[in-house]
Amino acid sequence: MGFFMSKPEFVTVLADKHVKIGEDIKLSCKANAEELMATWEKNGQKVDCVEGKITMKTGKSFDLEIKNAEEGDEGKYTVILKNKRSNVSCSAMVTVELNEWRTVEWNQDGMIDALKAFKISNEKVGALHFLLYGPTGAGKSSIINTIKTIFKGRLFISCLAASEKSDTSFTKCYEKTEIEKDGLLPFTFHDIRGLEKEDKDGVHTQDIISALKGHVKEGYMFKPTKLTDDNQYYIKNPSLNDKIHCLVNVIPADTISMIKDDFIQNMKKVREEASNMGLPQVIFMTRVDRVCPRTKKDLRSIYKSKKIKEKIRECSMSLGVPMNCIFPVWNYHEETEIKEEINCLMLHALTKIVHWADDYIVKCSNKQTSFKK
Repeated sequence: MGFFMSKPEFVTVLADKHVKIGEDIKLSCKANAEELMATWEKNGQKVDCVEGKITMKTGKSFDLEIKNAEEGDEGKYTVILKNKRSNVSCSAMVTVELNEWRTVEWNQDGMIDALKAFKISNEKVGALHFLLYGPTGAGKSSIINTIKTIFKGRLFISCLAASEKSDTSFTKCYEKTEIEKDGLLPFTFHDIRGLEKEDKDGVHTQDIISALKGHVKEGYMFKPTKLTDDNQYYIKNPSLNDKIHCLVNVIPADTISMIKDDFIQNMKKVREEASNMGLPQVIFMTRVDRVCPRTKKDLRSIYKSKKIKEKIRECSMSLGVPMNCIFPVWNYHEETEIKEEINCLMLHALTKIVHWADDYIVKCSNKQTSFKK
């Protein structure tokens, strides 16, 4: 009798499982005694047998089997064993790998060559202009560093980047960065002061809108008050070559839900004006490794990650940007060597926005031609 009433103990415990969609899941552990009552939970909720889907076995071995894994089967599973004297429990994480829901070319050479050879549809436009916009520490300057690293073939850290914990932007003025690879490439990036916690320290929303419309000269120092048309840095009659051709919102994946409402509202105001202009708008979602550590081990699995897909969906709902215009990217930050998978992920996003920006150029050029007629 003393044996049966002894405190239950595990001989073996549950192990974490990683399975693909459609595969079976089996969780198993062993105890030091029989005649124990077993209860299974998933994320704190009781799991029951479901015919053809979930089965449970008891004895000295306690098994939970789930047939044909789906997205919803992912979670933390716990088995609780008890007798009249006490109970013990152990847990394991089950992750379900999605089928690849977006494809990336994991060879950088073809994408680099295509971008080097890209010709803007309107010869009067010297370069496609991209404006990077987002909270301080989101990784705007780091995106520029990463793109320069790709085309220079070595780590590039010339752009100062704010720490993710900093409340103050390193970027104080309107800066343009040209990209070189055997000469200038046909696109430039414009970095601005980041959204900051205190309104008095940030960039005025109207200045962002003015920049989109081509009214702001390079070198303008951002102030809490908006740029006026009598300022030396104000361009009164901007040409298509002065305007921004694509708005790139930069959002950190791990803090999407913590971005303050006033930040979101300011970003939505800018987005609304960009929409009125017919301007392409995308999101570069940074710090993906913080929400899906698996990407740190295998970046090429990023478009099989449920967590990344959920963050893209959350980003889409917060800012109203379609999911196919949101790109998870990885900035060089810890690395001391070039990694092709980091380059390919950024090049995939860069190739898309270059073509969309050029589409905008064509649309604006056609409007100007029609107006002259």
